[in-house]
Amino acid sequence: MSSDLLVSRPRGKHRRARPELGAALAAVAVLLFFSVVADSFLRASSIGTVLYAASTIGIMAVPVSLLMIGGEFDLSAGVLVTSAALTSSMVSYQLTAVTWVGVLVSLLVALAVSGFNGWMLGRTRLPSFIVTLGTFLMLTGANLGLTKLISGTVTTKPIGDMQGFGSCRWLFASELTVGGLTVKATVWWWFGLVAVASWVLLRTRYGNWVFAVGGDAAAARAVGVPVGRTKVGLYLGVGFCAWVLGQHLLFSFDTVQSGEGVGNELIYIVAAVIGGCLITGGYGSVVGGALGALIFGMVSKGIVYAQWNPDWFKFFLGAMLLLAALLNSWVKRRAERGR
Repeated sequence: MSSDLLVSRPRGKHRRARPELGAALAAVAVLLFFSVVADSFLRASSIGTVLYAASTIGIMAVPVSLLMIGGEFDLSAGVLVTSAALTSSMVSYQLTAVTWVGVLVSLLVALAVSGFNGWMLGRTRLPSFIVTLGTFLMLTGANLGLTKLISGTVTTKPIGDMQGFGSCRWLFASELTVGGLTVKATVWWWFGLVAVASWVLLRTRYGNWVFAVGGDAAAARAVGVPVGRTKVGLYLGVGFCAWVLGQHLLFSFDTVQSGEGVGNELIYIVAAVIGGCLITGGYGSVVGGALGALIFGMVSKGIVYAQWNPDWFKFFLGAMLLLAALLNSWVKRRAERGR
């Protein structure tokens, strides 16, 4: 059997089985709900704010969704965003005074860390939970220790007056306002990453391998799928997106706090699960992960526009997670019965 035929992907006549269906319905329901309870929710300025909040989660939800479809986790994803920002800032300030050099070194560091996760997973066969938890703890300590060692504080030095800052800011942190709607650069990055990742997942041999290794890695290996290289590629995707979001963090605020990012990895996983990705692997979609991030953004800002107590946000988040997990299991069972 060819490795390309290991997985039957959702096509038109199986629309009821599409993994993002539940997230799409939930997104419409959340939109209608906050449109009713919050008068300002549909204003152009509010839509821009919601899209920005969704994009900062959605950029990382893209590779995390792919990783979960491939049957793995990455608990270091949130801290890696901060590591990428800190590397770019400290290399630029301490060594070169040219921000583009720091940006490129940061990309290499992010890819090296994420590639290490994938390589370690393949070499040791340890659960990704253990491998990436170790990386998470090491990065958390390194971010704090190196920042205090080099800068003397927990915050990096300002780099706003350095050569290249303006062009880097344009690429990673600019914004465009049309008719009162302000769209930040992260939104364009988010849309672009979703389009590319969806094409790779649904239209390439590599995408077929991702479904295969997530569904049954042993069976995939038996028919010639390069399981190790496929998973390394998925982790490299996490590194690239962490680099993009890290540069946005740096060039938006000029400085970076070394303790940022802790806990965000769970938010990315929640967005992927709400979007239809199964924790057991082999099922899900990138578009679903994007819808999960959009729901996250609408709820987080909708509560504010409705003038509710934001302390209830995590209650709604937990409830959505449970409902999404139950709905995903139901959709998958329906899909399996329909084959």
